[in-house]
Amino acid sequence: MPPPLLRLHNLILFCKSVLHLFLPPCTRDLLVTRRALLYDERVTNRGAGNALPPRAPQPPFVLALDVGTSSVRAALFDSRGEEIEGTRARLALSFCTTADGGAEADAEASLSAVLGVIDEALARVSSAAAAPHVSALAVACFWHSLVGVDAEGRALTPVYGWADTRAARQAARLREEMDERATHERTGCPFHASYWPAKLRWVRLERGGAWRGVARWLTFGELLTLRLCGATAASISMASGTGLFDQRLCEWDAPLVEALGVDARTLPALAREGESFTLREEFAARWPALRASAVFPAIGDGAANNVGEGCTERGRAALMVGTSGAMRVSFEGEPPAKLHEGLWCYRVNRRRVCVGGALSDGGGLYEWMRSAFAPGGADFEREVAALAPDAHGLTLLPFWSGERSTGWHPFASGAILGLTAHTRPSEIVRAALEAVAYRFASIAEALEAHAPNAFVCASGGALRSSPLWTQVLSDVLGRTLSLSRVAEASSRGAVLLALEALGAIKSVDEVASETDGACAPDAAHSNSFASTRSARFRSTPCKRPSPGIRACRSGPRRWPTCCGRAYSATTRATRSGRGATASCSPPATARCCSTRSCT
Repeated sequence: MPPPLLRLHNLILFCKSVLHLFLPPCTRDLLVTRRALLYDERVTNRGAGNALPPRAPQPPFVLALDVGTSSVRAALFDSRGEEIEGTRARLALSFCTTADGGAEADAEASLSAVLGVIDEALARVSSAAAAPHVSALAVACFWHSLVGVDAEGRALTPVYGWADTRAARQAARLREEMDERATHERTGCPFHASYWPAKLRWVRLERGGAWRGVARWLTFGELLTLRLCGATAASISMASGTGLFDQRLCEWDAPLVEALGVDARTLPALAREGESFTLREEFAARWPALRASAVFPAIGDGAANNVGEGCTERGRAALMVGTSGAMRVSFEGEPPAKLHEGLWCYRVNRRRVCVGGALSDGGGLYEWMRSAFAPGGADFEREVAALAPDAHGLTLLPFWSGERSTGWHPFASGAILGLTAHTRPSEIVRAALEAVAYRFASIAEALEAHAPNAFVCASGGALRSSPLWTQVLSDVLGRTLSLSRVAEASSRGAVLLALEALGAIKSVDEVASETDGACAPDAAHSNSFASTRSARFRSTPCKRPSPGIRACRSGPRRWPTCCGRAYSATTRATRSGRGATASCSPPATARCCSTRSCT
């Protein structure tokens, strides 16, 4: 396009983006903000009128596995990181919850589900793509799991998931014994029940028989590679999410390993850059298309999601709402010298880091709400959407699975305050959407130091199924959300990293990532939400609770200023070290607190 016409074209696009602000929110009419357009043109070279025609899939082909906490998915991708239509397969994968805070999965049942989804995907590949040669198997897997295996590789423990809070007491003990801030700066992780240090201590104390027989501690990602290939090594990405890994040295954190009394030989070896394995004969015979494939160690699904969304620089943040939720920035370079206490830092690989925050309750909480209060389906969603911001008069604490970012209190639990006989189910669901959005706002504020004014790309099944929630998030954040067109971002990210390792692409940064319109904030709603946050949120320092008194199950950081309209001393319940119920009384129990905010 000649330069004068290109300038005119950009002017027209800018005018459209301005007009978009006056249209009904979240219209998905492919009008996006000027910043998003400039980014897409710079990265993808796909301005208006330059759309590339459809093309046949080109080798090398990569089979992607995305192992999540609620399902496992597989699909075939080509050399551009594009999913080949008709090859996607999906099977349910579930964690069992227990009354004492457990969240665990049977290792063999989980492995069987993964093998089954590979069977189904390859059957679809044969019919859809004439059984092409598959160059690699790329795996994205949920972070923070722990499983112990014996010398033969048999699981001796269940797979303990990130939502398992039974190690919370051990996390509290570690805070007393060690310098948590120094550990956070080295490992990128605070002491929390989600991570290995507290989990390992809990297993040692509560599951002593299994502890004594364990030859190696693995995440589910390494267990899968061990079963498929007979050998395993932890990717830098998976190791970085354990809380037992030095993010700068890219090795297991020696001071923490020593303090825990863990034999370093029981920790998995760390994979070299680009290292891969081959299938055992049993599985090579079962899947001929994968016989000569390179099997890459699993990477963390969050890191893969950023890569799959094209969020690989500081100016572009990924916001994902699946079963849980997260907001992350990823970039090439070293971990931040100073890390906000409410955030974590993991790695994509040895060259790229990933900084962000995660919520234990995202789409899972929404589904719980819908099943409990929303039998009406689409009609109910319209009823929820018709409510004005914060008009329900409720204060909801979205901690059904404890709290991770930004307060890191696993004993926090959910609560709905302000209920009356007049409260409608739609108001409760609306309060839940807004509460989760407020948590994302806290993460976004903490990320400003590491990625100022980052453009936000939103994805995840929960958002795709609910335009309302996308709008609420946009309104609370006060930012335009670019809506991802990628259906399986974690799978795509794992594929792109595998293609980079194979030399098929120079860098994951060079592959286009497309958006599907934008959701702009409603100015009036944003102002209303900002006023609500200002009234309820305080960023005063919060002293961690001692092990003798657990964190307030639904308590704020400071009694007088947080959720005052719906809170009384009698509703601020705590659990003592023995599990008994007691009451917190202001202001003497300022140490007994759980969250930076109530919503």
